[in-house]
Amino acid sequence: MELIEKTILGTMYVCQINGNNPIDIIKEKSMLSNEQILEKISQLIEKNLVNEDKTTLSEIGRDSLRIVLAGGVFDIIHPGHISTLNAAKALGDVLVVVVATDNTAVKMKKRRPLHSQEQRKELVNSLKVVDLCLIGQENDIFKTVNLVKPQIIALGYDQVHQEQFITEGCKKIKLDAKVARLQSPIPESSSSKIEKEYGESIHGI
Repeated sequence: MELIEKTILGTMYVCQINGNNPIDIIKEKSMLSNEQILEKISQLIEKNLVNEDKTTLSEIGRDSLRIVLAGGVFDIIHPGHISTLNAAKALGDVLVVVVATDNTAVKMKKRRPLHSQEQRKELVNSLKVVDLCLIGQENDIFKTVNLVKPQIIALGYDQVHQEQFITEGCKKIKLDAKVARLQSPIPESSSSKIEKEYGESIHGI
């Protein structure tokens, strides 16, 4: 499959979730004209990858994409995050990142995040490697998993979720997803450590 075809299919997948117009975004990504985009979409319809409405994926088109799902708090974006997200994106075609809600972040970090969930979503969405960022659901991560329906769920080296818990949860929603544990080459990078060191430097002035 051509790169432009993957780009079109991936963009349609993302737009089916966030409600945006895929034609406008495909145009931004590919620099093709509307006519060229529509011609490519017509070819994808002929291959049964796109539905006749020209904006949504067929079941075959959806299955042709490898969707990777990653999650975290992402309170302070640091090199460890970038490395982990790049590794996650390398596992598939589309990277969806779920940002923890403020309440979930408090439970995970035992403190209020420096940035609100909306701010953290905006930060993550601004990263080129990320195709779509969503705010998670309270108390049930599998609601978002069921929405995204990834083939791969990528866990960071320091995330508390266990592979078996994720696998069993996916089985309950009848989703066949593989769990990949990513190893960060910069394990000393963490939001908590950065905040602690920053706070100590401020107090030491």
